[in-house]
Amino acid sequence: MHETLLNASFWFFLALIATFLSTKLKLATALTEITVGAIAQLILISFLGLSIINANEPWLKFLSSTGAILLTFLAGAELDPEILRAKWKETLGIGIVAFLTPFLGCAAIAYYMLNWSADASWLAGIALSTTSVAVVYAVMLELGLNKTEFGKIILAACFVNDLGTVMALGIMFSPFTLKTIIFAGATVFLSLSLPFITPLIFKKLGGKPSEFEAKYLLFVLFGIGALAIWSGSEAVLPAYIIGMVLAGSVGKDHGLIRRLRTLTFGFLTPVYFLRAGYFVSLPSIIVMLLPLFILLFGKMLTKFIGVYPITKFFKFRHKEGMYTTLLMSTGLTFGSISALFGYNHGIIDQTQYSLLIVAVIGSAVIPTFIANAFYLPKYLLPKRKKEE
Repeated sequence: MHETLLNASFWFFLALIATFLSTKLKLATALTEITVGAIAQLILISFLGLSIINANEPWLKFLSSTGAILLTFLAGAELDPEILRAKWKETLGIGIVAFLTPFLGCAAIAYYMLNWSADASWLAGIALSTTSVAVVYAVMLELGLNKTEFGKIILAACFVNDLGTVMALGIMFSPFTLKTIIFAGATVFLSLSLPFITPLIFKKLGGKPSEFEAKYLLFVLFGIGALAIWSGSEAVLPAYIIGMVLAGSVGKDHGLIRRLRTLTFGFLTPVYFLRAGYFVSLPSIIVMLLPLFILLFGKMLTKFIGVYPITKFFKFRHKEGMYTTLLMSTGLTFGSISALFGYNHGIIDQTQYSLLIVAVIGSAVIPTFIANAFYLPKYLLPKRKKEE
């Protein structure tokens, strides 16, 4: 047991460093956590040759997965149904284009420039078409943009983008089985029933120190998440959908949301982002620098070609358009999942997998840094009230 506690102490020591740096450098905490994780791996493994820290411990993987699930759920719960109805054209337009242009463009780049096979190229297009809801939501929440119409449009577009990624992976590479039908049916049933059942249950049993609401939500998210993985999908997809359908009830309970944020950002997501960075081998990046640059630049370029013009079509200002484009260029969860799926099923080899993983993680860091450093629309930031 002492080894587990020592391991946990190490990860939260890194989390403290990342939080300190984010405060001093005025960067998103998710960004510094990924960076600190990568540097820690470089120092411990590459320089010191130590393997005392195991990032694949079952309990660590569970905390990381739970962090991704809750973070994605909160992102969905923060969506405003009225904004979605009023701005559905912007949401669908940005989301669909943000998926299609890198999906087709990066597949072509992998096939014609890197000489990958057709299947490997399509897999690369899928992995690099994603937008990281986890990274975008973390940045939005830290800046307060999640409360603005602008931020809510971007978060909703992220969901449309990643829905396209999941559908492409399923249609092109995953068999459509009875398990898929069962999972889809359960998701539809919960999406229709939870908005009516949840407020009634909370009214009768909630509002007590025992935190019934949090336990209820974890029960639902873990249950549908298990069904998603069993069917060949991923737990974060139904978590986002459940968050969206409960936005009208759970999303308006500011006390509950604040408590869930404390659990998620104080305990779970540091493990998720640090662990994602820890898997990056910086020496390997240097060796594979040219193909890595081609993939990473290809993703950012194709996102720009698709997303920026459509933001201008919807009359976004220049900074708003660039900020939207750069945040839609981020990737992490679904990109990593797609790459791992391809590797496990023999669609890509280990070298191709490593390139895609590093490109995906790089896309979580570089576009976010550029967006916050040069294109942050500060005039949209809500004025923070001083707490008495």
